[in-house]
Amino acid sequence: MLAPMAGITDQPFRQLCCRMGAGLAVSEMISSNPKVWDTEKSKRRMLHSDDAGIRSVQIAGSCPEELAFAAQVNADKGAQIIDINMGCPAKKVNKKLAGSALLKEPALVEQIVKSVVNAVDIPVTLKIRTGWCENTRNGVEIAKIAEINGIQSLAVHGRTRNDFYKGNAEYDTIKAIKKAIDIPVVANGDISSADKAEQVLSYTGADAIMIGRAAQGNPWIFREINHFLKTSRHMLAPTLDEVRSTLVEHVMELHTFYGDFLGVRFARKHVSWYMRTPYLLSSNVNDQETTFRSIFNGLESKSEQLDALNLYFDNLT
Repeated sequence: MLAPMAGITDQPFRQLCCRMGAGLAVSEMISSNPKVWDTEKSKRRMLHSDDAGIRSVQIAGSCPEELAFAAQVNADKGAQIIDINMGCPAKKVNKKLAGSALLKEPALVEQIVKSVVNAVDIPVTLKIRTGWCENTRNGVEIAKIAEINGIQSLAVHGRTRNDFYKGNAEYDTIKAIKKAIDIPVVANGDISSADKAEQVLSYTGADAIMIGRAAQGNPWIFREINHFLKTSRHMLAPTLDEVRSTLVEHVMELHTFYGDFLGVRFARKHVSWYMRTPYLLSSNVNDQETTFRSIFNGLESKSEQLDALNLYFDNLT
């Protein structure tokens, strides 16, 4: 599965990852506060009808009634799964008692889950961390609350909120959660290769894995993992021609989705991630890559970006 990541897992990226083998791609986080739904950002995030694959939409907030209403609205707009965010570690989210801050309030977690599950006729899933901090790692308790109150699947990032993304993810808590409940458990955190995917599945007993940061600039990771789990053999890396066509197509889709002004800006960060993948770095072009990223980030139009990308790959070949 592709993990929900605000500002990253937009519709173009979700569709690309599904084509590359992701079984499920979860949308960017949508606030449950109706007051922000009229912004252009929220309107784009609430476009579900054209999504590839199963349409899973993540909502975030702390008010059970608001979250229930947000679930209903998104279901009416085409969502086929509602995912509740209780894992985001961002301070601006946590200060509103949303995201992973909810892990400190098991009673409120139960109210939210009940409210959302009862509000819609489609499956409701939940994404959490292992706890708020090392001394309050209550992932098993939250998992049991989720199962009892109708959550259909639980994704667990193997860090506490206070860990943010530092250090290494731990999988002992995910393993304990899997033993404690009967609903599907999805392991998340630091899964960046086919080998690591197999190790985490084997160790935790999880039913699936979720890929976040490792998919940035590397949508091929999904098909590589699928291939390895089926055959125990590593898949050949994508050719330079495939990297080129995928990257150029992705940039074009970003411009189509966001328009000229925002398309340029979203393309910059995605191209930067592609340039850090081993498929390009392995070509001994580190200096070229650094220079190209600097130039590319100064370009202001779709045509300039596409011309620069094609020239870059022409020089590589």
